[in-house]
Amino acid sequence: MTSVLMILSAADHWTLKDGSAHPTGFWAEEFVTPYEVFTGAGWEVTVATPGGRAPTVDQASLAEGAGDPETLEKVKASLDRLDPVLTAPVDLASVTHADFDLVFYPGGHGPLEDLAVDSTSGAILSERVSAGSPLALLCHAPAALLAASETPASSPFAGYRVTGFSNVEEEQVGLAANAPWLLEDKLVELGADYSKAAEPWGSYVVVDRNLYTGQNPQSSAELAERLVADLAG
Repeated sequence: MTSVLMILSAADHWTLKDGSAHPTGFWAEEFVTPYEVFTGAGWEVTVATPGGRAPTVDQASLAEGAGDPETLEKVKASLDRLDPVLTAPVDLASVTHADFDLVFYPGGHGPLEDLAVDSTSGAILSERVSAGSPLALLCHAPAALLAASETPASSPFAGYRVTGFSNVEEEQVGLAANAPWLLEDKLVELGADYSKAAEPWGSYVVVDRNLYTGQNPQSSAELAERLVADLAG
């Protein structure tokens, strides 16, 4: 059976440039959709967080505007059903990532607060990309790539084609002006070859060797389905 280590942020806020705390966490669709695609394919999914802390769902991801009403109701129902999984995640520090066929990071603004500086996660990312083991990050989750090296110049992800939440999308959600940094800019600083959809909020997935990235929540299904197709093959 194919096994997936799904690494979620444990942050419940993002510290903005002015020092204020923006409430956040993981984006519901980016967890629920891949989880259901993977388990629907018969895969086994283990959820882990830094410190084994229960992750926080970003309430904005359940609010009007995050999707059509029918989809949001399905996402909420899935979160209720998966509550036992979310309330008792594995401590990331106790995990042997090599035991898993795939490591997958859902997004939300949470990773900007904790996974972007988490050394345990950074080591996992560095080791997997170097070993050629399948690795996927969605939306804001590519922020975790920043922790894979001490300096941007030494990033193991330099030269990889990637995507992630764009500057334009951050501007459109109203957080860019007060953001301490923007993900698109940081990925470019790492030496990654960043690209994005022709229009904001379009589904967009980039695959380069063993690294899979998706740009935004709308990319959740496409990314998960591409992984199932490729790993099954």
